Amino acid sequence: MENFIVSARKYRPVTFASVVGQQSITVTLKNSIANNHLGQAYLFCGPRGVGKTTCARIFAKTINCMNLTPQIEACDECESCKSFNDSASFNIHELDAASNNSVEDIRTLIDQVRIPPQIGKYSIYIIDEVHMLSASAFNAFLKTLEEPPRHAIFILATTEKHKILPTILSRCQIFDFNRIKVEDMVDHLDSVAKQEGITTEREALNVIALKADGGLRDALSIFDQVVSFSGKKITYQSTIENLNFLDYEYFFKLTDLFLSEDYAQSLIVYDEILDKGFDGHNFLTGLSSHFRDVLVSKDPQTVQLLEVGDAIRKRYLEQAQKCSVDFLYKALDLTGKFDMNYKASNNKRLHVELALLQLCNIVKKKALN
Repeated sequence: MENFIVSARKYRPVTFASVVGQQSITVTLKNSIANNHLGQAYLFCGPRGVGKTTCARIFAKTINCMNLTPQIEACDECESCKSFNDSASFNIHELDAASNNSVEDIRTLIDQVRIPPQIGKYSIYIIDEVHMLSASAFNAFLKTLEEPPRHAIFILATTEKHKILPTILSRCQIFDFNRIKVEDMVDHLDSVAKQEGITTEREALNVIALKADGGLRDALSIFDQVVSFSGKKITYQSTIENLNFLDYEYFFKLTDLFLSEDYAQSLIVYDEILDKGFDGHNFLTGLSSHFRDVLVSKDPQTVQLLEVGDAIRKRYLEQAQKCSVDFLYKALDLTGKFDMNYKASNNKRLHVELALLQLCNIVKKKALN
């Protein structure tokens, strides 16, 4: 049986052009190579799974490429590129600071930095999770980072920039990586699905992208999970079932019930949601997000802030016509307050039901006023 390779590894970008959602950073890195304006130290920071280590590897490979393409990409044919592709490069060194965070580990690195590269111009040192270095290790590293040998380039990567000493930050070119946009993730997942011969519904990929919360690696891992559940056809229904994702339909239905002041049916719908195993707190936050999405759907200037597929977007636009701005303001205020007080409540179910009753009463209060 052929060994399965997870999508996050199989479809990991290998060129600047294939990096998703970080165009400003990749353009800057390519320009620095093209103009021979390479810094001595770079800091790549941002949320998990957005391409920090991937970009560090691509950057390191391209710096030492002996035959760059006109697009400033590695050629994949020279000796340096081939050794990198075979994981046998002596010019590119990776260190995991989470498990090598002592002064002794840094001293070993400093001794290694003095050795010039065997092939190419530069020795590149990629230090992942650099915030995990101890304060003593940071101080031991400081002088080398400030005045490294001419052949040495350091690329530091971290998810927690605030934990890094200011003296280290001042010696690095800092690149802040963005959370990947939902639309970009959906397009990438669609491309992966086509290459794997999997048919998908756009709404299903949208749910996966939302669940990933800005991390492309997480999105690909969730995609693999859904494929294992659904097989070669990924549908919206199978995806929300597998990921325990509360269907948008419940929120649209409840909003209509609030507008018609139908408190009894609202409680019945919430009971159905609980029977499906959903948590009350997650329901409240989801309802609050729904009101926010309805609100931004009321204005053509803000409708672009919706991170949903076309079919769901149409539903939001339809419901936005039924809701007044005043109703949505009050609904958002109510759900926000109940969300904050949820953990302090002894009777969680009653707490959420009170929120539903008050939401059903918004229209009546407005009429009385």
